[in-house]
Amino acid sequence: MVRKHHITAWVLFLFCTLFVECKENQSADISQPEASKSSITYAQGFTVQKLEDYTVLEVTQPWVGANTHYKYALVPKEKLAAMTFPKGEYDAIVGTPVEKIVVTSTTHIAAIEALGELKTLVGFPDTDYISSPAGRKRVDEGQIKDLGMNEVINTEMVLVLNPELIIGFSINEDNNAYDVIKRAGIPVVYNGDWVEQTPLGKAEWIKFFAPFFQKEAKADSIFKSIESSYLQAKDLAKKATQKPTVITGGLYKDVWYVAGGKSWMAQFLEDANADYLWAGGPETGSIGLSLESVLEKGQQADFWFNPSSHTSYAELESVNAHHKEFAAFSNKKIYSNAIEKGAKGGLLFYEQAPQRPDIVLQDFIAILHPELLPNHQLRFIKPLE
Repeated sequence: MVRKHHITAWVLFLFCTLFVECKENQSADISQPEASKSSITYAQGFTVQKLEDYTVLEVTQPWVGANTHYKYALVPKEKLAAMTFPKGEYDAIVGTPVEKIVVTSTTHIAAIEALGELKTLVGFPDTDYISSPAGRKRVDEGQIKDLGMNEVINTEMVLVLNPELIIGFSINEDNNAYDVIKRAGIPVVYNGDWVEQTPLGKAEWIKFFAPFFQKEAKADSIFKSIESSYLQAKDLAKKATQKPTVITGGLYKDVWYVAGGKSWMAQFLEDANADYLWAGGPETGSIGLSLESVLEKGQQADFWFNPSSHTSYAELESVNAHHKEFAAFSNKKIYSNAIEKGAKGGLLFYEQAPQRPDIVLQDFIAILHPELLPNHQLRFIKPLE
């Protein structure tokens, strides 16, 4: 049975892509020169400004439809004791580099691991969904504690762990557990990487994590490499002589959710030079349709990607016999992001794909245009059994 934490992650993907220390600081007037401009290029949900003595991190899209912005001051620990800020100027003050951290989404783990800071992770809600081998090893050794489920995170365990920072994931600002944690003096910083609608925008959130560890240069280098790899793959896809037709998604409680025309998944398909049948629409999330309407429009589509959580043709047929009417079913051209799982059942796609959109794009190109990447080994998107 899929637990609530992972259901939340799956539903967020379906609907959206297919889809500090809060002390009572004394007021003081801190004179700072003009901040350097944020180096964020693709991500829309946060900015980073480097001042002379500290860094300002602002999260502008912590969740879909958020009207509240969050502003955090990241201060080197050797300067923290000597600095004061006007009360209410920042939502949290965090000493850096952080040495003990709790994160609340598997996408956070991929970024932290890429920065070489997995050793700082001491707690996570529902550790079964950590899929990276290094992460699983730390869980098995008891170095990463299970904190229950994200929506009802075990605040007592958090207080026992006493992390220097919690990276929060939420779908709105109502989270009583976070309120308790903040009142205990543990900084909570919201992360909204899941709200981003472009592949490179999601990947650029590694620059959100970097200042907490004073590793901005490393994050810039990692992202630059990913960006270059992604753009090269995109250029390669333009050489394809065919543009296969594509449908996405599947039934969930009698509603078929396809990726909206401006969604993360639609962008991958466009960059892979596919003819996505719902491209061009304004939806950044998913579109709920009837099976009949999808059949009418996509019955003859060449490829079908991500049929809900189903991983085999037999399973797809048993769920609904009408699935056999799609040409992609008959021609065995259905591919899923739910096949590759970690040791405890967590999906690698949810944890690692946002951090490596270049490999996701290469997967799509190798499937849609095999002549362009004949030696590519599929990593995230694989054929149904």
